[in-house]
Amino acid sequence: MEKGIEETLEMMQVQNQQLQTIMLQRQALIIQNAEIEKALEEIEKSNDDIFKSVGPILVKTKKADIKKELEEQKEEIDLRSKSLDAQEKKLKERLKLTQEKIQKMMPTGQGG
Repeated sequence: MEKGIEETLEMMQVQNQQLQTIMLQRQALIIQNAEIEKALEEIEKSNDDIFKSVGPILVKTKKADIKKELEEQKEEIDLRSKSLDAQEKKLKERLKLTQEKIQKMMPTGQGG
């Protein structure tokens, strides 16, 4: 029975690591989204030429083109974020079930 508890604990550890990875990915998406929103605000304020970084150089770009590109990136981030939300929810449910399983496997008086 102890081997079963050990395997279940290992599974729970893997699930916790997966959850941390998802949370880090979501945080990165939040940062990217904020950067895009700030860039879109600056584009709206600007009456001057817009330049886009392409590798080590800046290239003059039409305001409408860069705005469209940033909005598409924002949509992609939103989709990825929703996907990560769903993965996180499922993983939390599995983690809860794993915790319950461990508690049931523990000898009386040690669970909890």
